[in-house]
Amino acid sequence: MKLYNAVTTCLLITLMACQPKGSATDQVDSTRKALTENYRPLAPDTAGMAKFTRVEMITDLGNLELALFDATPGHRDNFLKLVRSGYYEGTLFHRIIKEFMVQGGDPDSKKAAPGEMLGQGGPGYTLDAEISDTLYHFRGALAAARQGDEVNPERKSSGSQFYIVSGKAVNTAEMKDVLRQKAFMKFMQDPENISYQMRYQVATQRQDGAALQDLQSELDKKVGPMVDSLYQKMPVRVKQIYATWGGSPFLDGDYTVFGFVIKGYDVLNALQNAETGNGDRPAKDIRIKSMRILP
Repeated sequence: MKLYNAVTTCLLITLMACQPKGSATDQVDSTRKALTENYRPLAPDTAGMAKFTRVEMITDLGNLELALFDATPGHRDNFLKLVRSGYYEGTLFHRIIKEFMVQGGDPDSKKAAPGEMLGQGGPGYTLDAEISDTLYHFRGALAAARQGDEVNPERKSSGSQFYIVSGKAVNTAEMKDVLRQKAFMKFMQDPENISYQMRYQVATQRQDGAALQDLQSELDKKVGPMVDSLYQKMPVRVKQIYATWGGSPFLDGDYTVFGFVIKGYDVLNALQNAETGNGDRPAKDIRIKSMRILP
């Protein structure tokens, strides 16, 4: 079960990727600098999270301490149930993407052959989504994997598979790119705007570059104000954390975040830097030896 981002399915992402950025490196650097705010370093309150139920995850590379949020009781209680039963013992981190996330929790990984594709296993049930607009994908966030919107419109979570965000620092320009993609998706999901999708498909089939350029210009004018509004509404604290602590903001609003790493960031760094092969599976198996609920 791979992480799925609905934004990537939007055909109009092609248009956004084609926007001119200038050919000179100094022009690109100048634009990026102009759109980057000088935030003072700010990190999530991991010390304050210690008040929540905590779980220690013991891995081949060291230990992680996780806090489970009361704001997502269904996911919290399910995770604790699996920890108590020993469900995760011997499972692999079966998918790792540097500066993005590390994923585990597939029971099929316990006896998987080298190179075997993983990510489809689970306990035989899913969990109702508990997606919150105040729980962000900062570096260290613990969240539930799920199947894509096309087969899972309710965004139900995997019963056992999880991921931990490693992410990277996100400057203002990059944050606005994320919000632009989300704004495009929201715009295209509005039934009143289906004509734009149809026009894009026709222009693509005909390889009509002029029509695509005209469509891009129209969409930029309509979506631009949406991007500005989304950025202005984002709390300054959230912008600060993404800019200085890091994370993967394009996942916000699409997955259930239900916990956070409060200790063991050296281990998270070691995990995300593991060498990987096909399917982003680590070349050398990295196992979860055990988990335990802390007093």
